[in-house]
Amino acid sequence: MALLANSRHGYYGARMTGTRIEINPAVMLGKPVIRGTRIPVELILRKLAEGATTADLLDAYPRLVEADIRACAVHVADAASQVLD
Repeated sequence: MALLANSRHGYYGARMTGTRIEINPAVMLGKPVIRGTRIPVELILRKLAEGATTADLLDAYPRLVEADIRACAVHVADAASQVLD
């Protein structure tokens, strides 16, 4: 879904990054989340950094699948590469 112009916020609507990560100003203040949830990418990455395994996350968040967790890592890697470009 494309980002649409809005003079007040600069954009509105949702933007998809890949097929599993969504950025929508109406959801979690526009933080990247796993599509169809309110689970921020940041939360998943912090849990992984704290030592959680994919199995731990799938148990804690039953709506997720393994591909959602991988998509979080890909999203951050893509964002980091854009900063360096």
